[in-house]
Amino acid sequence: MAKEGVEKAEETEQMIEKEAGKEPAEGGGGGGSHRLGDAQEMRAVVLAGFGGLNKLRVTRKAMPEPQDGELKIRVKACGLNFIDLMVRQGNIDNPPKTPLVPGFECSGIVEALGDSVKGYEIGDRVMAFVNYNAWAEVVCTPVEFVYKIPDDMSFSEAAAFPMNFVTAYMMLFEVANLREGMSVLVHSAGGGVGQAVAQLCSTVPNVTVFGTASTFKHEAIKGSMTHLFDRNADYVQEVKRISAEGVDIVLDCLCGDNTGKGLSLLKPLGTYILYGSSNMVTGETKSFFSFAKSWWQVEKVNPIKLYEENKVIAGFSLLNLLFKQGRAGLIRGVVDKLTELYNQKKIKPVVDSLWALEEVKEAMQRIHDRGNIGKLILDVEKTPTPLMANDSTETSEAGEEEEDHEGDSENKERMPFIQ
Repeated sequence: MAKEGVEKAEETEQMIEKEAGKEPAEGGGGGGSHRLGDAQEMRAVVLAGFGGLNKLRVTRKAMPEPQDGELKIRVKACGLNFIDLMVRQGNIDNPPKTPLVPGFECSGIVEALGDSVKGYEIGDRVMAFVNYNAWAEVVCTPVEFVYKIPDDMSFSEAAAFPMNFVTAYMMLFEVANLREGMSVLVHSAGGGVGQAVAQLCSTVPNVTVFGTASTFKHEAIKGSMTHLFDRNADYVQEVKRISAEGVDIVLDCLCGDNTGKGLSLLKPLGTYILYGSSNMVTGETKSFFSFAKSWWQVEKVNPIKLYEENKVIAGFSLLNLLFKQGRAGLIRGVVDKLTELYNQKKIKPVVDSLWALEEVKEAMQRIHDRGNIGKLILDVEKTPTPLMANDSTETSEAGEEEEDHEGDSENKERMPFIQ
């Protein structure tokens, strides 16, 4: 089957280019695959080593082919998440070896099928989880991590869908058992997961949603929250002023001293869920001080106290659940439920902005600055502005690059396509 898929690759590529309103490429151009001899190449974002933004470059790499049980996807869009920023810094447990291609989710068109793959055809529109390597023109990933997308869902929406909505659904319904009349506190309410949480809460009657976010985001997201607080304010007192008992569910992606605050806000039988630690990221590179401060501020949990107060503390990592703990079948069922909610127009991904692969540094900076409302998307077919293209130039296949000159990135106008 893989051989059949390869033979049809050029036909599929022409279909993709036609869909994008372009003539089929001859001999290579700004995007798509290129041939050097018999080898096909593709553009990909490569992380040469852990550190700052200067470690990212767009390079040409050999195009992968599907192994047994895998699909080859011509990528149209990729999701950019806060975990990608932490990976770039090496701010995760057991970081992989560099150079590597970052990214964990994408959407696109099936271009080839590996042996034993069933249920998919060449030309299917899909979204997928990828264990790294998503930020490229072509990816191969096992069939259990691939899902068909609705006809009216755009590729940018599809790339914004899996990580955020599956995470939100799993925390609310599988871990915390959200039910009618409950209350939820979610941090980073303006981000992709925060907005997914708000939309899913709206599918359950009489759920009260408390959110924290930067003040400048409040006007844009106030309609999705019942109560909205500034991220730097004393939200504990604000919540208790409205609900003296506290809340039923706390969803924390910050960690640090927010862990103790979240536990203090739980009602009896309430659930606190940690699903990130963005407070550890303060500068462009990994900071031991920020890591130590965040660790020191985390309240040391006393199981006896949890028992006495009837409280639950939990953690959730979607990537570990998928790639280390073998729960792909569970996640497929969740994606099916979420797709049905999308078809019923009850949920819809919020896309903040679209960026070319060559603009990945600027996109990452926007996440670091907490400037996004919803999801940032790398649009593989988007043409970068000349200024940004010079920032992320093509280099060797290994992703080696010269250090950025000090001040090169200052005073540059950033011009993403804002939705």
